Amino acid sequence: MTYGLLGEKLSHSFSPQIHRELGNPGYTLTELPHEAVKDFFQKREFSAINVTIPYKKDALAACDRVSPRAHAIGSVNTVVKEADGTISGYNTDAYGFEYMLRLGGIDPRGEKCLVLGSGGSSVMAQYVLRQLGAREVIVVSRAGENNYDNLHLHADAGVIVNTTPVGMYPKNGASPVDLADFPALKGVADLIYNPALTKLLLDAERLGIPHVGGLSMLVAQAKLAHLLFFGKVDSDEIAVTCPDADIDAITDIIRTETMNILLIGMPSCGKSTVGRILAERTGRPLIDTDALIVERAGKPIPEIFAEEGEEAFRTIETAVAADVCKGSGQIIATGGGIVTRERNHDLIRQNSLVIFINRPIEELSTDGRPLSQQNRLSDLLSARLPLYRGLCDREIAFVSSPQVADEIMALIREKSNTSEET
Repeated sequence: MTYGLLGEKLSHSFSPQIHRELGNPGYTLTELPHEAVKDFFQKREFSAINVTIPYKKDALAACDRVSPRAHAIGSVNTVVKEADGTISGYNTDAYGFEYMLRLGGIDPRGEKCLVLGSGGSSVMAQYVLRQLGAREVIVVSRAGENNYDNLHLHADAGVIVNTTPVGMYPKNGASPVDLADFPALKGVADLIYNPALTKLLLDAERLGIPHVGGLSMLVAQAKLAHLLFFGKVDSDEIAVTCPDADIDAITDIIRTETMNILLIGMPSCGKSTVGRILAERTGRPLIDTDALIVERAGKPIPEIFAEEGEEAFRTIETAVAADVCKGSGQIIATGGGIVTRERNHDLIRQNSLVIFINRPIEELSTDGRPLSQQNRLSDLLSARLPLYRGLCDREIAFVSSPQVADEIMALIREKSNTSEET
C-alpha cells in the first residue's frame, strides 16, 4: 500500500472515510498477524502509514528516527518514509487527544485525573494530561495498586478518561465505572468512537457532566498524520490553540455517514413508510424492529400479546433493539411503544439521530395494534409524548411521508453542506 492503516483487526475502522475527506482517497486498510509485522516494516513498501493497536510499539522499534513526543509516550502511530528510504515515527494521538479535551470543554489543569486502563492509549493520555497541568494523574487497572475495587479512594477526581475497550462495539452498553461515585467530576472523556455515545458518556450526560467521545480525536490525529504524510509539517509537537474548522467539519461528516437514522412515534404514524423512502434515497439498509420481533417470535404481534402478554413482547423488543441499534449507517423504524421501557433509551440514543414523527391523533389507525385497541389513543399519546420529545433530536410534524423524508434528508445535508463551505 502507498498510504493506509496497519493493524490486526480493522473491519470497523472509520479511517478510510476520514482520509478521503482530507484529500487522500487511496488510503487503505492492511490487517496483519503479529508474526508478519516485522517483515512488513523491513520491506518498507509504503510512502506513509498510520499504525493502530496492537502494533504501535512494533512501529516504534522499526523506525530509524522517532520524534521526542513519540519517544516520551513510548509508541508510534504515524510512520513516514523519507526520500533516502529511512522511516520516521511520530505520535499524532497526543494531538488528537488534546483536541478532543478542548472540544469537550474539559480542562485538566489543577485537577486530579483518573485514567482507566494501562495500555498504550493510557500512557499517551497520561502524558497529555500532565502536559496540560493536571495536579495528579492516577492510573486505574484491574490488577494495579489503584484498581476497580478501591475507586472510593479517588472520589475527589475531577476528570475521568476511559482508555479501555469497555463499552466499545460490539459489546455496547457496559461502563467501566459508576459516575455517581465521583461527585466532584468536571469532565468525562471516552476514547471509544463506536458507539458515538457509550454508556459512560450517556451517564455523564444524565448527570450534567461535560463529556466527549473519541471521534474528534480520531479525526484530529488523522489530520496531523495527513500533514506529516505530505510534508506540510515536520513535527508532531503542534499545540492545540484554537478550533479547527476542517476537523470539526470532517467529524460531522463521519458522524452523519455512520450514525443511524432512527424513527420513533405513535403506531401508524408513518415510520415504516418514511423508512422505506429514506432507504431508497440514501442506499442505507432499512431495519423494522417490529418485523424482526415477528421473525424472532415466530408469530404475529397480536398473537404475542394474546398468548404471552405485553411484558413478553417488550422483552423481545429490547433484545432486538440491543442488536440493531449498535450498528451504524442504518434506517431504523421502531415500534410505537419502544420508548416506554427505560432500558431502551440508551440503546436508541447511542448511535442514532432520533427523529420523532408527530402525526395528528385522528389520523392514527388501530388495526392490528393490540395496545391501540385496548386503550384510548389519547391516553397512550399523553403517556408517550414526553418520552418521544425527551429522546428525539428533531420532531417533525407529519403532513405526508415524502414531506417527512424530505425534512430528514435536509437535516442530513446540513452537515455535508457545512463541510463543503469550509
